[in-house]
Amino acid sequence: MQQSLQQQWAQCQTILADNLTSSAYQTWFSPIVPLQYADGVLTLQVKSQFVAEYIEENYIPLLSSAIIRVFGQGTRLEYRVLIDSASGAGTMLPSSGVAKNPAAMMNMPPQHTTNFDAQLNSGYTFDSFIAGEPNKLARTAGLAIAKQPGYTAFNPLFIYGGSGVGKTHLANAIGNQVCALNPQARVLYVSANTFKLQYQDATKNNRIPDFLNFYQSIDVLIVDDIQYFAGKQGTQDTFFHIFNYLQNSRKQLILTCDRPPVELKDIEERLLTRFKWGLAAEIKHPDYQLRRNILLSKMRRDGITLSDEIVDFIANNVRTSVRDLEGILASLLAHSTLTDQEIDLKLAEKVVSHIVALQPRTTTINEVLNAVAQHYNMTPKLLVAQNRSRDISQARHIAVYLSKELTNSSLSEIGFRMGKRTHATILHSIALVKEQMEFDPVLRQQIAQLEAQLHA
Repeated sequence: MQQSLQQQWAQCQTILADNLTSSAYQTWFSPIVPLQYADGVLTLQVKSQFVAEYIEENYIPLLSSAIIRVFGQGTRLEYRVLIDSASGAGTMLPSSGVAKNPAAMMNMPPQHTTNFDAQLNSGYTFDSFIAGEPNKLARTAGLAIAKQPGYTAFNPLFIYGGSGVGKTHLANAIGNQVCALNPQARVLYVSANTFKLQYQDATKNNRIPDFLNFYQSIDVLIVDDIQYFAGKQGTQDTFFHIFNYLQNSRKQLILTCDRPPVELKDIEERLLTRFKWGLAAEIKHPDYQLRRNILLSKMRRDGITLSDEIVDFIANNVRTSVRDLEGILASLLAHSTLTDQEIDLKLAEKVVSHIVALQPRTTTINEVLNAVAQHYNMTPKLLVAQNRSRDISQARHIAVYLSKELTNSSLSEIGFRMGKRTHATILHSIALVKEQMEFDPVLRQQIAQLEAQLHA
C-alpha cells in the first residue's frame, strides 16, 4: 500500500526528532506542514521566511538526509512561507539542495583533486569550538594532528564522551583545518551508520574492491560514532583492513565514540587493540565556566543580547550538553522573533524547563554578592575586584563562605564569579571564615543576619 504524504513526512519527523534536542525539534520542525510531493519536489509549509532561512543555515544536511531516506534520491525541496493564515496566501522559497545519498560518495574519483567532497560541516571549526578544561586534551591533540596528519603519536585519535559534548564538532574542526592547510588532502568525514550502509550496498552490488580502493585513497578518515559498528561482523572485518592500510601508509584516522575503547561491546578484539594504539582523549561534560563561555560565544554569533542573570541561570541549569545550550538559545531567539517578546528571565525559565528539570528556587551567587556588598557598604564589583585591602578581603571571604553554604554552585563556579579566583583560594576563604567564627561572636552574628536576609 502506497504511503500518504503525511505518513512519509511523519517518518522524516521521527528521524529529525531522534537527531535533535527536544527544544530544537519542537521549535523548527514540529510546526512544519507537508503540502505536496509531485515530480520529485517536496513542498513544506513554514511559518515565516526566518524559519526557512534558519533551517537552511543550520539543519539542511540532516533534513536532506531524512528526505532522501524516505522520499528517495534526487528529491528536491522547497518551502511555502505562510503570509496570511486567514486567506492561506503564501510565497515559495527554494531550498539550497538535498544532501547526497550515502552511497553516492562511492562514485568519487580516486585521484587527488580539490573537488573532492570531504562531507565536512564547514561551520565546525577550531574558532567556533570553545576551549575549556573539559576538552583541553582532545583539542590540543586535534591541533597537532591538523598540522601533521599521520605524523604524530595521535594516530588514531579516539575521541570519546557523552552525547552533545562536542566530539563531532572537534572531529570536523580537525578535518576543516587539514583542508585549509593542504587543499590537496583527501579528507573524509563519515558516520559509522553511513559506512555500514555503503558496505552493505557494495556487498549487494559486488563492489567490495571499489569500496576498499575508495577508502584506501583517503588521507584523513574521520568516522563518527564508531560504537555503531557493534555486532556488525562484516563491517568490522572490512574496516579492520582499511584501518591497517591507512595506518601503515601514515594516513590519519580520527574516531569518535560515546565511551572509551575498554567499554565497547561486540567489537572484535583486534579492532579494540588498534583503537588504543594512538590517543584516547575524553571530552567531559562542560563545567560552569565552559558552559558560560559557550553561551557568550553563541550569543555573539547569533546577535543575541542576554543579561548576566539569564546567562547564569542557563549555565547553572543546563549542565551536560552543548547541543542543549545551542537549542535553548535558538528557542529564545525564535520566541523573541516570532512573538516580538523581550527575552527576560521568565521566558528563559520557560524554555529551559522544556529541556531540563529545574532545581527548586535557591539562593544565587549574585544575591549573596549584593547582600554582602550592601551590608559592608561597598559595590559587588569592588567585592570581586583584585583588591587586597583588609576590609574588602574580609567581605569577600564571607561572600565565598555564604555562596558555598547557601547556593548549589560548585567551587569552580564560585571562584569564577568571585573574580576568576582559583579552587585553592576559594577553599582557603571558606576555611578562614569557619575558623574566625569559632572565636568571633560578632562575625557569627553578622553571618547569621546575612543568612536570614538571604532566606527571607
